[in-house]
Amino acid sequence: MNFSNKILQWYHENKRDLPWRETTDPYKIWLSEIMLQQTRVAQGMPYYLKFIEHFPRVHDLANATEEKVLKLWQGLGYYSRARNLHTTAKMVVSEYGGSFPNTYIELLNLKGVGDYTASAISSICFDEPQPVVDGNVYRVLARYFGIDLPINSSEGTKYFKTLAREVMHEENIRDYNQGIMEFGAIQCAPKNPHCLHCPLNERCIALQENKIDSLPVKINKTKVRNRFFNYLVVLDAKEKTILRQRKGKGIWQNLWEFPLLESENKLNKKHVEERLPDLLGIKGVQEVYCFNEKTIVHKLSHQHLHSHFWIVEANTVLNDGISWRKLEDYPVPVLIADFIKTFKNSYF
Repeated sequence: MNFSNKILQWYHENKRDLPWRETTDPYKIWLSEIMLQQTRVAQGMPYYLKFIEHFPRVHDLANATEEKVLKLWQGLGYYSRARNLHTTAKMVVSEYGGSFPNTYIELLNLKGVGDYTASAISSICFDEPQPVVDGNVYRVLARYFGIDLPINSSEGTKYFKTLAREVMHEENIRDYNQGIMEFGAIQCAPKNPHCLHCPLNERCIALQENKIDSLPVKINKTKVRNRFFNYLVVLDAKEKTILRQRKGKGIWQNLWEFPLLESENKLNKKHVEERLPDLLGIKGVQEVYCFNEKTIVHKLSHQHLHSHFWIVEANTVLNDGISWRKLEDYPVPVLIADFIKTFKNSYF
């Protein structure tokens, strides 16, 4: 039995019961694929079900406000995916009449849809023989064939795509693509793979040469940037505060947060107080203190945010302030959401 047939047999015996496997609806497949990029199935599942509940059709997602989309996405991270999701839904409705393109080439025209997603949708929904290559597939192919080309190099990307096409099962591409991804997630896992009971173990080069832990190879191109965030949490006599929407192309675009003072390093109380008039535009501050003496380090893929929340008790009433009871209506980064929950439990 060859490679692809063994993958298919394993999949039919071991596949997980997942809601997007019960359909070939391209809207639902697309939604699941976008959500599961850089996200574990267990983490992404509740978000998928929540989106399907609120937006059962692509028209519903297209007609939603960006704020609602971001709020439902809150906690899933990589918020550009949510914005692209919303943009693509509008594009499918306005340019394709609400029906997704049914070929790999056409799918690539959609915002946020690259080679992997286009391959997944076209093969799973329309039986087009396009091989998928994601992190799980890279791992299976690299280990089984003993390939040490970096998977994030241009040479490696082309090589693995060509190899994936050569070994795919064209007659049952839908199950094969789902199968090899599932195989990489469960059987040929990143850590502690189940090699002893693996149907591919007799010819797996990484197993034979004791290279399981060293394959696949990935070049470390990421340089972590350290940033120091000081959030100014204003409280007035009527339990109102200030939120501002992040603009620009940086992290958390269009999400809401407390007024932010970014610095080169950790600030003390005096430095914060000196900046209050310019940053907040309010007069009459009763007290300023740091809520978390221990720095909260929030880790993103390329950045570590060293954060402090400064409580600013105001003598004046905020005319345009937001009630603490309504903060949950706003889409905010997880860092802010965690603080709001903690602060409300201790202060109110």
